[in-house]
Amino acid sequence: MESDLRSIGELARDSGLGVSALRFYDGAGVLAPAWVDPQTGYRWYAPGQLADARLLCRLRRVGLPLADIRAVLDAAPGSGAGRQVVDAHLRRLEDGLTDARRELSLIRTLIDQRENPVTTAPAEHRFTVPADELAAALDAVRFAVGSDSGVPMLSGVLFDLDGGLLRLVATDRYRMALAELPVVSGPVSGLPEAADSGAAADLSAAAIVPTALVDGVRALLGSGAEHAELTLGAGRFRAGTGGHLIEGATLDHDYPDYRSLVRLDPVHRVGLPAAELRGAVESGVTRSLPSGPHGAACEVTVLTLDGDGRLTVAADDAEPAPGDVRVAVNRDFLLDALRAGGPEQLVLEITGPIAPLAIRTAGRDGTFSILMPIRVPEPA
Repeated sequence: MESDLRSIGELARDSGLGVSALRFYDGAGVLAPAWVDPQTGYRWYAPGQLADARLLCRLRRVGLPLADIRAVLDAAPGSGAGRQVVDAHLRRLEDGLTDARRELSLIRTLIDQRENPVTTAPAEHRFTVPADELAAALDAVRFAVGSDSGVPMLSGVLFDLDGGLLRLVATDRYRMALAELPVVSGPVSGLPEAADSGAAADLSAAAIVPTALVDGVRALLGSGAEHAELTLGAGRFRAGTGGHLIEGATLDHDYPDYRSLVRLDPVHRVGLPAAELRGAVESGVTRSLPSGPHGAACEVTVLTLDGDGRLTVAADDAEPAPGDVRVAVNRDFLLDALRAGGPEQLVLEITGPIAPLAIRTAGRDGTFSILMPIRVPEPA
């Protein structure tokens, strides 16, 4: 009998599986030898088992789970069951690669944030901005302020003064909102003298203003004054307008480098009224998927852009047509961003299912929101 059989060493050599692997698969009930010598315990394999061993070797290389390997080898000829198992594994690998690419993109961003933080300014800078535009900017970013005590630098709004522009930034890591407004040069009636026109272009300062102080400033801006004077630096923030003044300590942290996150290169730009999209999202179908802090489930809206440039909220069981682009985002975050954008015409910038979704208000290029996408599992 032994002359018709392969020894375990020969099968290992011819199949690419090691001797220890063949012993393991014997013990697991996946590939049992045709005969075991009762005296020596030595394993012998039939000639027809070489094909199974070679297939097993390749299934092992692609990481197929043990139960699936068993299912492939046990599949009846002509049933197609083995191919179905392999196809399902390929879909899992592709999904994992998509997730890995997204995570690596975020990791690179986090590394950039560590290596290039926005450093808060130790010196004090005083300047003036239009009060109504500051109020609009605060309304546009307030919803995205973080509340996680583990990342205290995000529990406020970054005031980033860059020459003739003031940028406000807020993020909780899952969404980001930005707004910018002009710095007014020269003295302002009713306020101490602000920066002169020559100095304004050289102003550069940044400070993280805590949430409570931000809300106080927003309330102060309802006084109807034309301008507001702001002071950043030396660990303090001060806002004065209409004869009223509010001030407090800024957060003693460096802010992540938001600039690397907003260098978007969208593939599609879609314009539509804010009220129309808001109504579609509020009445549209959602899916419950894990996302957000600690992987908690959230309601997700799937936006689909068809080949004709029409944007719709996808139905729960809708399959994307060839050429359609879809992106899934947290429904509550999306509604927050739409409300913050106001009633005007919106421009959505869509790149793909694993790229951030940008929401801009038409005519206000410096004011926009970014939402991180959520992966929607493919149907089995």
